[in-house]
Amino acid sequence: MDPLGRRRFATLALCGVGAALSGCAAFELGGPPPQLYTLSPKSTFDPDLPNVNWQLLIQSPTAPAGLNSVRIALRETPFTLNYYAGVAWTDRAPQMVQTLLLESFENSGRIVSVDRQALGLRANYVVLPELREFQAEYLESGAPRVRIAVAVRLVRVPERVIIASNSFNYLAVAADERFESIMSAFDEALGKIMRDIVEWTLRVGDEDWRNLPGNGTARADGTAATGVRRTPAARRRA
Repeated sequence: MDPLGRRRFATLALCGVGAALSGCAAFELGGPPPQLYTLSPKSTFDPDLPNVNWQLLIQSPTAPAGLNSVRIALRETPFTLNYYAGVAWTDRAPQMVQTLLLESFENSGRIVSVDRQALGLRANYVVLPELREFQAEYLESGAPRVRIAVAVRLVRVPERVIIASNSFNYLAVAADERFESIMSAFDEALGKIMRDIVEWTLRVGDEDWRNLPGNGTARADGTAATGVRRTPAARRRA
């Protein structure tokens, strides 16, 4: 395996409690800063997606403590979670996924407005994601695999009614053991899941919206939702 392979990962056991909150000690002992990595939003979708006139907020995904980190996770056994040394995400994994999912909804060009969930913003629906798996795996011989799993609930507001829920999972096999190939597998897996989440949300939300009083011309409480930015043109291709 290359120098960024398993021999260079930092295990959770080697990080103290303080390091677990701020990053593994390998990032703090005066060595070179980690190489930062990010992934790309999705921009290609089913052409039959509906154009929707309701507004959406995306909550930052919840995640287990081991994944709520800038560190890039890996598994060598089903019972351990380790981290690559010398590399990191540009943001904590849940916040990075939230940003990329937001950009993917924008890139669809099918929704009137979408933004992060924040105090004071109003919308018709909220996406509540849960990041359950987000790691490379060395559980079998050959090139590593990247496993990503995201559970999603779609909530109608202001009623706070869960109208649907779903789980999205994808396993991508890296072309080889080079770290750049592992990053490409992460991008493939997350891209597939984000596309599925966008398409599922637009279809399920649109079906619910059309069944509301007024046939989607107003909110259920008779008011217009405001305060959410309008969708810009597609930013870049995934």
